[in-house]
Amino acid sequence: QVQLVESGGGLVQPGGSLRLSCQASGFTLDDYAIGWFRQAPGKEREFVAAIRWDAGNTNYDDSVRGRFTISRDNAKNTVYLQMNNLKPEDTAVYYCAKRMHAYSDQYYYDGTRYDYWGQGTQVTVSS
Repeated sequence: QVQLVESGGGLVQPGGSLRLSCQASGFTLDDYAIGWFRQAPGKEREFVAAIRWDAGNTNYDDSVRGRFTISRDNAKNTVYLQMNNLKPEDTAVYYCAKRMHAYSDQYYYDGTRYDYWGQGTQVTVSS
């Protein structure tokens, strides 16, 4: 069965860095775009970043562009989110998600285009 497992979250001071990992299993990661989303307490889930199945294209929300980098290692069945210069407003539960259709990355920001989600990993940015 399809599984996505996030790891790497934690407590970090403002300006610090974290690298999140999304370990995929149960499907051929090479064929699917993957997205990262986050949800802060009392807020709706929001798009963070997405990467095409072959890493040929990446997209970011304006709030993280220049600070976050999404990457993937299909040989390791893993997608990463490197987060630098973290801010308190980055505090949220971060989720990775698999696109519903292979070889598709249009509307990457739309959560309804994704069919499987991980359980999430908490990121807290605080001094």
